[in-house]
Amino acid sequence: MAAVSGLIRVMEKAARKAGGKLRRDFGEIEHLQVSQKGPADFVSKADLRAERTIYDELLAARPGWGFMMEEAGVIEGEEGSPRWIVDPLDGTSNFLHGIPHFAVSIAAQERKLDGSGWGDVIAGLVYNPITDETFWAEKSRGAWLHDGRLRVSGRRHLSEALIATGIPFGGHGDFGEWIRIFGAVGPQVAGIRRFGAASLDLAWVAAGRFDGFWESDLNDWDTAAGCLIVREAGGFVSDFRGRSVAVHSKQVLAANDALHSRLHKIVAGALK
Repeated sequence: MAAVSGLIRVMEKAARKAGGKLRRDFGEIEHLQVSQKGPADFVSKADLRAERTIYDELLAARPGWGFMMEEAGVIEGEEGSPRWIVDPLDGTSNFLHGIPHFAVSIAAQERKLDGSGWGDVIAGLVYNPITDETFWAEKSRGAWLHDGRLRVSGRRHLSEALIATGIPFGGHGDFGEWIRIFGAVGPQVAGIRRFGAASLDLAWVAAGRFDGFWESDLNDWDTAAGCLIVREAGGFVSDFRGRSVAVHSKQVLAANDALHSRLHKIVAGALK
């Protein structure tokens, strides 16, 4: 078991405090006030309360750090300081429909050494308030579920693989692109699942529950923590053409080494 660092303890405390409030709100969904903020985006008081809770906790623990948050946007920190990337409620539609599959996602990101922009994600945590599961990782220290080490699946054949995805919906994503990828991947795998929370999909790849994952048109707060957790669990994360960057948002392809190379070839071929 790895010793839990002060950074992870700060993140887990914030996620669990927000998660407790989300559990209570989940039990009172019919009374929640919900508004639409875009063509297919909804925000509830639960989102806002959870984000405020996380912000307050993280700000108290690391006063100089900046923030990138789903609802409040970018809040600059002190010059040269890292920042938090926060999704207070990933899986909002599931939450609002009474489906118990959603998560709090928090990541910590460093600046590049030359000061030219943002660099590596150094810590990530995904917390499911319903199952009380905390998936976490730190750069070069491995990935964990509570105090148990995480490893991506060892499956080597696509015919045995269960793959997760996110399907474009109402104003989000390129449905034509998704259809081409689905048509190429679907016949070669054991199954495809769409559960509606990208951070948990990535955490489940790290845990070996899913063998791979693809989705596009995401945001940094959807993927920053989950991508690090996959990598630290021994997996590979890239865009659809095999490029690897610090934070994947517009395109994410994640799997173990053997399946990633095969999925990458299939996806790239489908998009030619």
